[in-house]
Amino acid sequence: MVDPKALLARMTLSEKIGQLNLLAAGEGLATGAGGPTTLGTRLDTGMIGAIFGTKSLASARAMQERALDGSRLAIPLFFAEDVIHGHRTVFPLPVALASSWNMGLIEDTAAFAAAEAAAEGLHQVYAPMIDVTRDPRWGRVAESPGEDPYLAARVAVAMTAGLQGDDPAGPGRVAACLKHFVAYGAPLSGRDYDNASLAWEDLLGLYLPPFEAGLAAGAASVMAAFNAVNKVPMHANGDLIEGWLRGKQGFDGLVVSDYTGVAELTAHGLGSGPAIVARALHAGIDMDMVGESYLAELPELAASGLDAPDCGLCLSAESIVTLIDRACLRVLTFKARLGLLDNPYRGLDGAVPAPDRIKGRALARRAAAQSAVLLKNDGVLPLPAEGRIALIGPFSDDRTNMLGTWAVSADAREVTTLHEAIASRTGVQVTTARGANVVDVPWLADRLNVHGPTVEIDPRDPAQMIAEAVTAARAADVVILAIGEAKEHAGESSSRLMPDIPAPQRRLLAALAETGTPLVVVVFAGRPLALGSATAAADALLYAWHGGTAGPEGVADVLFGDEAPSARLSVSLPAHPGEGPLSYAAETTGRPNRGRFEKFRTGWLDLDDADAAAAFPFGFGLGYGSVRYGAPVLSAPTATGQEGEVTLTVAVTNDGDRATVETVQLYLSDPVARITRPARMLIDFRQVALAPGETASVPFTVTCDQISYPLAPSMDLAQQVWDPGVIQLHVGPNSRDTQMAELTWLA
Repeated sequence: MVDPKALLARMTLSEKIGQLNLLAAGEGLATGAGGPTTLGTRLDTGMIGAIFGTKSLASARAMQERALDGSRLAIPLFFAEDVIHGHRTVFPLPVALASSWNMGLIEDTAAFAAAEAAAEGLHQVYAPMIDVTRDPRWGRVAESPGEDPYLAARVAVAMTAGLQGDDPAGPGRVAACLKHFVAYGAPLSGRDYDNASLAWEDLLGLYLPPFEAGLAAGAASVMAAFNAVNKVPMHANGDLIEGWLRGKQGFDGLVVSDYTGVAELTAHGLGSGPAIVARALHAGIDMDMVGESYLAELPELAASGLDAPDCGLCLSAESIVTLIDRACLRVLTFKARLGLLDNPYRGLDGAVPAPDRIKGRALARRAAAQSAVLLKNDGVLPLPAEGRIALIGPFSDDRTNMLGTWAVSADAREVTTLHEAIASRTGVQVTTARGANVVDVPWLADRLNVHGPTVEIDPRDPAQMIAEAVTAARAADVVILAIGEAKEHAGESSSRLMPDIPAPQRRLLAALAETGTPLVVVVFAGRPLALGSATAAADALLYAWHGGTAGPEGVADVLFGDEAPSARLSVSLPAHPGEGPLSYAAETTGRPNRGRFEKFRTGWLDLDDADAAAAFPFGFGLGYGSVRYGAPVLSAPTATGQEGEVTLTVAVTNDGDRATVETVQLYLSDPVARITRPARMLIDFRQVALAPGETASVPFTVTCDQISYPLAPSMDLAQQVWDPGVIQLHVGPNSRDTQMAELTWLA
């Protein structure tokens, strides 16, 4: 067995620096054959530690062979890729999967993605993305687990377990990479890459818990975020990387930069090449992705050190060498954990076949069904097995947008459209009409198509398109309207000032609502959209997200009752696109909103009370059953001290005639504390399957850990505290519609 420390001792300074270089495979080096490319040169000279973006087992194998030939000590590469919500088989977007609240399902999807990735020679994947976010304008909501730190922490554990299993070097497993560390989901304006200035209590209580959970689950690596946190860019934030991550959490894995993240420290205002490289290395960034800043600057820094009092960092040459050794040892240890130092071709020999794609598609279909949130149903759903359906809207025959953002290895030709999924059902007669374009502004369409054909603008007269749709609707028993946003509306560098249904689709919706034909609205989206008039106009409303390879099939299963809807929102849906940032857990103020407009109260002057009431809160979702909650019962009216606990039990009954899955949610309020706290916060949940007429007793154990919170005048002085006194527990089907039980926690 190769000892990383012994290997480090044999390496030259140049070889050590080479291990810190992480390059992309996007230079046409498909087989690793010669060519004067940067990647080829680095492979031939042993100046590269890892590659991301390979697209086949053969190309990875060829690159490994070339790297081993170019390395004096035959140190292998590891291979990585963005596997955000599936690899070849694409599952629903992470924000959608989080809306399933089904951790077993999420773990299964991650495990299948890992097996597909590992079969193509990948060793590390840049997932899970666990950035808590509360601003619908931010495009990367699509990749996040939503707005709540507890739910995000549960997702982090499930995905890490699915990707890594018991051993990231095991067959069909890969190393997880928690990202983006940290508070990347808290931009000041909803603009991507923007900075975050926030209270230390918010950092510790809102943005760090998912990372803490992922680390506790054994995640092998972490990626730094592009943003600055409280004025310090994360690629130079030693207090959080070497301090909190490694010091307080004891993380001994690998920390990688994001794409050119080290080089971008100059644009952040931290200085020129030598200064930013020294700051990144000192902060704990072990590998430099793509920018090659480490390769360019570390040799001279190792010879001369850095004397830069203007940027607050002076390091001797010996200190720089020590930091290089530290980073290189972490890279080598990571490779050892992946089994590559002992077998450089582990995962590259084709010994472990790819998983069964048929089973993967079935899993993707089930995941899509269990991620689609039923928001409204006035007795229209499930649809009967026979009848005349008018399927209308720009997403009714769409394949490309169903995959969602960051589906880098997917093939849209594998998607079954919603039209195909519905038309395949015996007894259903389907007529179709486009009705409207996704967008009708050419320059916006160009932006959405920057990475490939995503939307097209039908040149026909919009009034004619709507007229065709209205004719089809009037001749049908029911209308299914497929609207929403394109996949490039959401994702990286896809912030939106107005996160709502685009205007041409809103006009189509209004026209169809006038026909009187029952209207089922299906929303395909990558973020929480303000639904506007859709809520009132629809007889049934299904938030389907971008559901992946089998997304439309999963939607059809829900519409026709083959799958009972069970999803609950992982993000609040705003009443108006200008309402964000938005969260059920907003802090109370001295003049709180009472749910209606009142002068001198928190609220919006130009938001109608009826519209505000139509918004959908975090945790909301309907099923096909009718669930009734009994009164919550406490095991005792008091609990005492840090070891105390109390059990809350609630009975839930399915009064409907169809089976259902209920997600029972428990929230906590601390009405008297040392600082302003959230109005309520999720602390636990349980999913229970209920047959018609069945009652289940659902218990929750509440401990002192759940009522404690961080008190942090600074990171150095942060402490976890709790307040004796009244604690309020809220239990119900979502964050708004709850019953309260009150207890006293004694010192």
